[in-house]
Amino acid sequence: IDNDKGKEVQVVSLFDQKNIKGWWPCYCDYDPSIPRELTGKVEMELEVLTKEDAETKPAGRARDEPNENPRLKPPDRPATSFSWFTSPWKSIRYILWANYKWYIIGALLLILIIAFILIFLYSLPGGVADELFKMFD
Repeated sequence: IDNDKGKEVQVVSLFDQKNIKGWWPCYCDYDPSIPRELTGKVEMELEVLTKEDAETKPAGRARDEPNENPRLKPPDRPATSFSWFTSPWKSIRYILWANYKWYIIGALLLILIIAFILIFLYSLPGGVADELFKMFD
């Protein structure tokens, strides 16, 4: 019986089944005065072996060799699984650049064009004055 909701839950004996795979709930119950809170789930496979089976099928630590029984595939992490604080250039590349690439390029081109126009207007009076004085010399 589940203590939180008071309803029946399925119970499995590992000694009868020997192998089970599923999602296992993780609860946070640091304070007994408040009810348990489901904080996540972990996908896990459990297998009960005899001593002879365990000696014939050794298991490595994490993804070290021998990676057998069960064979663990490499983790499938998205390219954006990183800490933005430790790698700000990756966050700019994957978040800002991917979504706003053309806006950023357009803004940089606009700033460049405005800078050229301002430089032209700044130097224009001097150039016009030089040409006027050359006409009268």
